[in-house]
Amino acid sequence: MKAKIRIKKLIYHILVIAFGFVMIYPVLWMISGSFKDNAEILRGSLSLIPKNFKLANYTTGWSGFSGISFARFFLNSFVITAVATLGTVISSSLVAYAFARVEFKGRKFWFTCMLATMMLPGQVIMIPSFLIWYKLGLADSYVPLILPYFCGQAFFIYQMMQFMKGIPKELDEAATIDGCSKYAIYANIILPLLKPSIVTTVIIQFYWKWDDYMGPLLYLSKPESYTASLAIKMFADAASKTDYGAMFAMSTLSLIPVFLIFLIFNRYLVEGIGTSGLKG
Repeated sequence: MKAKIRIKKLIYHILVIAFGFVMIYPVLWMISGSFKDNAEILRGSLSLIPKNFKLANYTTGWSGFSGISFARFFLNSFVITAVATLGTVISSSLVAYAFARVEFKGRKFWFTCMLATMMLPGQVIMIPSFLIWYKLGLADSYVPLILPYFCGQAFFIYQMMQFMKGIPKELDEAATIDGCSKYAIYANIILPLLKPSIVTTVIIQFYWKWDDYMGPLLYLSKPESYTASLAIKMFADAASKTDYGAMFAMSTLSLIPVFLIFLIFNRYLVEGIGTSGLKG
């Protein structure tokens, strides 16, 4: 009996490892490609071991283009992503607290409107949004890429609301008796207990914003203001030779911030998504 159980476990782990390798293989191939020359990449070899190890792809890629190094592009991406993520956390937690804990007229109506925005594809509002920012004279700036995130994001509002349902309302009532205002309850009680959900929001929003390509493509026209995702695309030129090695090298480096954010905060991720609330 024990032998059968061991065999089943062995087969299970082999299948999981094989499936996991298939899922992660494109990323491994990209990392491997960052050390290959263009000829080897274009041959379409499936091998993860470069025949001619080429570290120069990283120095070539890091030098950037138009006299602008990739350090500038990474800095632009980090500033936009960090500020937008901060805005998402602040605004979404405030709106979620209002919907979950505060009784006000028209709450159900506004909550329905918020949910309706989750059902709209981003492509539907892309052109109207661009026209609004253009008429405001802010199209060629970071404002359209940052300011909307200080107005709440429906997905994260809903996620935080679900988490708040696990926090006993008796805490709010006790704080009210002690003379706390709603703002004090939010800042001193709800926000500290919301930590797992906030960390989940930071991880997901940071990843989404760091990886954003369409936003910078629409609103940024000056090379010095490009983000990393937009600058990487500049290595692909239909009119001349595409430097795939440098492109893969910079793509590999662009994975590091997202990986570090996930590595640091991953222990909160499951708890935040599970919306378990208070325990014990």
